[in-house]
Amino acid sequence: MAVDRTPVLKRCRALGIDPVYMGLDKKSNRSTGRANKKISEYGLQLREKQKAKFIYGVLEKPFRNLFAKAQKVKYGTTGENLMILLELRLDNVIFRMGFARTRKEARQIVDHKHVTVNGKLVNIPSYTVKPGDVIEIKEKYKTAQRYKDILEVTGGRLVPAWLEADQETLKGTVKENPTRDQIDVPVNEVLIVELYSK
Repeated sequence: MAVDRTPVLKRCRALGIDPVYMGLDKKSNRSTGRANKKISEYGLQLREKQKAKFIYGVLEKPFRNLFAKAQKVKYGTTGENLMILLELRLDNVIFRMGFARTRKEARQIVDHKHVTVNGKLVNIPSYTVKPGDVIEIKEKYKTAQRYKDILEVTGGRLVPAWLEADQETLKGTVKENPTRDQIDVPVNEVLIVELYSK
């Protein structure tokens, strides 16, 4: 399996993302050197795509597949649908509910078979959840020190309005599909659509 091993803060700096969106509260002290260099239109579009892929931890092929899926949705714009599909990934939902410090950790938790959706074990991080789905950490892991440590870090994190999460029982529900306004990711999805429609 391909894994992106780029140091997170370095990548955040290169793409101009605040590490907070990655679930990190670190700050990078260095500034980017190429402040006055003009970026071409293609460069801007590519950068937005790389931002989205990096934030959600998705590689090129699955990202392209998601884009194709977003184009097929009958309502809404392709860009908005793409962001909603990314947001509905199981690893992202676990992160949003505060059951993981970062999306990478959420992915690992899903991979290690700690998560059930509607009572069934799911170990596919890219699994798309639907409104009404109940997501829970398996009973035998709930008392693990790992989750106590995670909740210490994520306890104060706001859970988006489209999700409901009970941090005591490590259980949450998807109330509805998110709208674009509810997704606080600094990505201009219009540029991604322009890039793919070339």
